Amino acid sequence: MRYLLFCLIGLFSVIISSDYVVAQSGGLPDLLKAPSEPMVFAPGVVSTNLYERDMAISPDGQEMFYTLQSPLGLFSTIMYLYKNGKGIWSSPQVAPFSGKYSDMEPAFTQDGQKLFFVSNRSVKGDSLKDYDIWQIEKKDGQWVHPVNLGAPINTPENEFYPSVANNGNLYFTANYPRGKGKEDIYVAHWMNGKYAEPVSLDSAVNSPLYEFNAFVSPDESFIVFTSYGRKDDMGRGDLYISTKDQSGNWKPAKNLTWLNSPRLDYCPFVSFDKKLFFFTSERNTIKEKYDGQPADYQQLIDSYLGILNGNANIYWVSFESVMNSLK
Repeated sequence: MRYLLFCLIGLFSVIISSDYVVAQSGGLPDLLKAPSEPMVFAPGVVSTNLYERDMAISPDGQEMFYTLQSPLGLFSTIMYLYKNGKGIWSSPQVAPFSGKYSDMEPAFTQDGQKLFFVSNRSVKGDSLKDYDIWQIEKKDGQWVHPVNLGAPINTPENEFYPSVANNGNLYFTANYPRGKGKEDIYVAHWMNGKYAEPVSLDSAVNSPLYEFNAFVSPDESFIVFTSYGRKDDMGRGDLYISTKDQSGNWKPAKNLTWLNSPRLDYCPFVSFDKKLFFFTSERNTIKEKYDGQPADYQQLIDSYLGILNGNANIYWVSFESVMNSLK
């Protein structure tokens, strides 16, 4: 019943309460207090009628990156917001290292001084190639000098959605022939100052189907990811969570039923203080049928140009509410 109520609210209305209206000072809501029910994040500023997906907020809460994707996914750009000296958020702008090639899926390290992301730029920067994982460092307050991680992380295949643990272990998505399924989540352990050969996570996480876009907590105590095609999938891909047992092994993943919808729900991110949970969703208010009078032109335009028009938006909710939903 709780899930049905959320679907009715989440799919057929834009949820914006007085506590979470977009602030006039910079356009972002108060990030110290997340809603107890999933809501569109920063409607009209971050979440618009365009396609926004995957995001990350710095450990100190002063910077935010997210991806703006073109129709058909032909081009992706990492966008950037930051707080000025007065604590006011900037408007979204193209990240200083993005805008020329397709870039997406930013992920901070625990100290906030490094950012991992995905790009189809070549190492020489003069052509396109497959998608690789890159790293950029913050020096003197500026994000400079993107570096391709190289082997064994990057291969002639695509690598997506990096997530880095405190110990340096790097999790990502790939579709390798050696995988367990059609798309797997891998981990490359950081050992002796370099990455070991990536290995596919065990069957508690991966399956013969699709598993992708995993966020791993910095302490590796939990992993949130999307899977498509499981028996309990509500439609087009759901968010799942796995925690570790006392032996350090992943437990069988659970569907985050309360959070998911009949549309694609993916790209999870949890703030470093474990208070905020963000994700991307393609849920929408587009009607499949008009009862009574047929739709007129203005109704169609308003529907297709609205925030919930089927292009993905970023949603947020308190992480505590997400975990409570599993009890």
